[in-house]
Amino acid sequence: MPTDPDDSSKLLGEFIRAQRQMANLSLRQLSAMTAVSNPYLSQIERGMHEPSVRILKSIASALNLSAEAMLEQAGLLTDPVAADDGATEAALRADRRLTESQKRALLSVYRSYIDANETDS
Repeated sequence: MPTDPDDSSKLLGEFIRAQRQMANLSLRQLSAMTAVSNPYLSQIERGMHEPSVRILKSIASALNLSAEAMLEQAGLLTDPVAADDGATEAALRADRRLTESQKRALLSVYRSYIDANETDS
């Protein structure tokens, strides 16, 4: 994303508007789903405001997008792998439905994909 805040706000707003329109939602409907006022959403879409992370997550949820995708689009998350900060591995280790052997296998496969992606970058 561009470093100029005005440009990044406009691009984020355009992205949100496009996602809202693809979901066939009006601003009023999105407002009701997010508990964010209709005028404020309109200003976000026009690039007049930079929304908080909480609002971005609420919009992402209403539009069936991952919070990570929305935060990355907003320029708040530049490297999703780095931002994971071990959460995926912790979730795998904590899952009681998996045996220890299954956890080790999944962690091994997961780490191999991460290593391969870091090598390709």
